[in-house]
Amino acid sequence: MSQTARARSPEPFRKLAWPLFIGNEIYRRSNFGPKHPLSVPRVPATIDLCRAMGWLPDNAYIESAAASPAEIVRFHDPDYLHALRRGERSLELSATDRERYNLGRLENPIHDTMYSRPATSAGAVLAGVELLGSVDSGVVYSPAGGTHHGRPDRASGFCYFNDLALGLLRLKDLGFKRILYLDFDAHHGDGVQDAFAGDPGVFTLSIHEERRWPFTGGLDDHEGGTACNIPVPRGLRDSEFELIIEEIVMPIGQSYGADVLVLQCGADALADDPLSRMELSNGAIWRAVKRVADLAPRMLVTGGGGYNPWSVARCWSGVWAMLNGYPVPDGLTDAARSVLRSLEWNRSGGRNPPTHWFETIADLPGEGAVRAPVQALVERAHNMHLKN
Repeated sequence: MSQTARARSPEPFRKLAWPLFIGNEIYRRSNFGPKHPLSVPRVPATIDLCRAMGWLPDNAYIESAAASPAEIVRFHDPDYLHALRRGERSLELSATDRERYNLGRLENPIHDTMYSRPATSAGAVLAGVELLGSVDSGVVYSPAGGTHHGRPDRASGFCYFNDLALGLLRLKDLGFKRILYLDFDAHHGDGVQDAFAGDPGVFTLSIHEERRWPFTGGLDDHEGGTACNIPVPRGLRDSEFELIIEEIVMPIGQSYGADVLVLQCGADALADDPLSRMELSNGAIWRAVKRVADLAPRMLVTGGGGYNPWSVARCWSGVWAMLNGYPVPDGLTDAARSVLRSLEWNRSGGRNPPTHWFETIADLPGEGAVRAPVQALVERAHNMHLKN
């Protein structure tokens, strides 16, 4: 039986199987609309694929409850919460509310879970934080989390709440003094960086595509030494990502000495994603997850961007495998193939999907040497953040 994390004290979770996976059934029925990039069933497919591969036993899975309004207003404006709840109930908002809160547009549509879905993902992140606060070491995985663009008083970039900001604030409330936030999403983690700019207890490090929305996170944007941004050129390759991890992320993380690592593991930097022009294989992300896990004794891993249902489910299920030390086999179980074959995608890429999207979890390794602009970027970032 799954357990409801928010309804229990931390102590019983010491008896569960770590790492822990947090999910909820709301993601099977939440609908942003047929034209929205988040109309794909990313989280349910990840859960189903992990179960079909035999990677997700019942005692490792927790179904989270929604965060309460009192918890959400730790970061978000109460009037904004009321607007989201009105929109969810009536599927309508006034022109004033739409403009004030950036709602009712293609980016952040009005829909029937526009409050309850982000409240549930926030509840999962908060549950994960509380679990980590109860142990000396451990890993919690919440692929539905990772809404790093959300602002205190408005929606932004498909993110109605900022579950990560809520989680980081809760970590501070629990007494953690050094928190490392690492963001692999193709889009800059602007909402999280801005929420903790200048806070010496939270260091934010974002690797993202340059000249991509929200058009922030330049190399010189370091918030007085509390942030590091690595804006990479289009076509980022596996070898280049691994160079950034080894030459920038690991030294900064080791020097910072975090008590807890929060990793936003967006999957939109993958070569098969429609909303970026990065070219990573899922194997590069898996290796990075495994590598950075050494940076703190406690780690919360969330999802984030990712808009191809096959590439996201395969990537995020592989992240779970890496966190557990499970090898990713060449072949799939029949049940796993069925999960992948049941997925649909209404974009052009889903009309004639390649065979490997149904037959494997691992992508073919990315090819290519490190390009000169990436090498120069790494050298500049090293001189800026690591040169004593």
